[in-house]
Amino acid sequence: MSTTTEATRVAAPRRPGPAALGLRQGRLELRQFLRSRESVVFTMLFPVVLILIFASIFKGEIGGGVRFTQYFVTGMIATGLMTVGFQSLAIQIPIERDRGVLKRLRGTPMPKWVYFAGKVIMVAVIGVAETVLLLAVAVLLFDLRLPDTGAKWLTFVWVAALGITACTLCGIAFSSLARSGRSAPSTVTPVALILQFISGVFFVFTDLPTWMQQVAAIFPLKWMCQGLRSVFLPASFGAQEPAGSYELGKVALVLTAWCVVGLVLCLRTFRWTTKRDG
Repeated sequence: MSTTTEATRVAAPRRPGPAALGLRQGRLELRQFLRSRESVVFTMLFPVVLILIFASIFKGEIGGGVRFTQYFVTGMIATGLMTVGFQSLAIQIPIERDRGVLKRLRGTPMPKWVYFAGKVIMVAVIGVAETVLLLAVAVLLFDLRLPDTGAKWLTFVWVAALGITACTLCGIAFSSLARSGRSAPSTVTPVALILQFISGVFFVFTDLPTWMQQVAAIFPLKWMCQGLRSVFLPASFGAQEPAGSYELGKVALVLTAWCVVGLVLCLRTFRWTTKRDG
């Protein structure tokens, strides 16, 4: 009897641990993302196209020895992270909800957190790849000056990490606003575009109207751009920021606050089924 029990125990398949489950879901999410040409082009190549266009048109300086390309790339990195974290998830999730994917996942033994872990892994991998691609294009074609100190690279890492975390959580929360998968792009895209225009992505932030700057200061994208400017622009350029400095402490505080707000909204508003399913 004991021999039979022992043999059965040996033959039973080993259940994957939490890390293995999360990584498996992450690989699945990445494969699904890469199979969608529209997602790849819009999320990864669109920011590169914008850099090529803007850097080719605006070749002069904006003051303080800073070329427009050097200023513009900070906004494009930030908006790239927002696109993959906020915009892509706020569109993908309603489509999956509409197709019944989330409802089926909810009915399986798979822990619910695995689904979100897969999304986070996908966002992180695509975000890193997109940022590397942007920097490579800007360095090779437009002589972008990369950060020259370890402290600046450290700032780059924590600003990007906090920013993409806030955008990911807000994207998951915002996904509950779309009434259907079909309406998700028209619900999310205008919000993303408005944030880009008022947050100093396409224009020098201090050239925008004061009221527009104040509205932008409510949202994470403005602070992501500001934190990245401290990495890629000279320290002296900080005097031209609205507060007279890069305010890195405030950047960290605001982005962390948005991470908390996004998490709370996710927990309170996320829906696994459509409203018609109940």
